[in-house]
Amino acid sequence: MKNDELLALGVQKGQQADLIQLVERHYGAVKGYLYRITGGNLMLCEDMAQETFLRMLRSIQTYQYPRPFKPWLYAIATNLVRSEYVRAENKQTIGLDEEDWSALHDRSATLEDNLITSSDTQEAVRHLNNLPQPQREVLILRYFEGLSLLEIAEALHIPEGTVKSRLSLALKRLRESMKEHR
Repeated sequence: MKNDELLALGVQKGQQADLIQLVERHYGAVKGYLYRITGGNLMLCEDMAQETFLRMLRSIQTYQYPRPFKPWLYAIATNLVRSEYVRAENKQTIGLDEEDWSALHDRSATLEDNLITSSDTQEAVRHLNNLPQPQREVLILRYFEGLSLLEIAEALHIPEGTVKSRLSLALKRLRESMKEHR
C-alpha cells in the first residue's frame, strides 16, 4: 500500500487511482475537521470538504515530495475556512455544541493532564467556544486530528513555537475558565 506522499506524487503524474485513494483516505477526516471548525454546520462543511479536494487537485503540482501530505492538505482546508469567514465578514468565534463535543470526545484523546473528563464535557464545550479561533484550530488539530506540533505548524503556516504557545495558552485559558465557573 502506498503512503500519502507517494499517492500525491502519483496524482502529480496524472494517476487517477492515486487521487481516488487519497480522497477516500482523507475525506472523512477533513470533513470532520471542517465540521468542528464551522461549529457543526453540516452543509457548509460538506461544501468546504469538496472545495478542499478541488483546491488540492488544482494545486497538486505545488506539493513537494517527500513533504508530509497530511499537513499540506489541512493547510488547504484551514485557509479555505479562514477565507470563507473573512469573505463573509464573520469575525465571531465559531463553536461546537454539546452534542458535537460529546461525539468527538468519545473518539479522541483526552487533553493534557486529563483536563476534560466525561463529567466535564458539557462545561468544556461552553468554555472551548470562548477561545479565539487560532487557539481552537490548534487544539482541534492536535487532540482531534492527531497532528504533531510540526504538522500543525506546517498546516497553519506558523512556526512550531507559535503552535506550542497557542496550545499552551488555549489549555491555560480553558483550565482557568473552567475553574472560575466551578
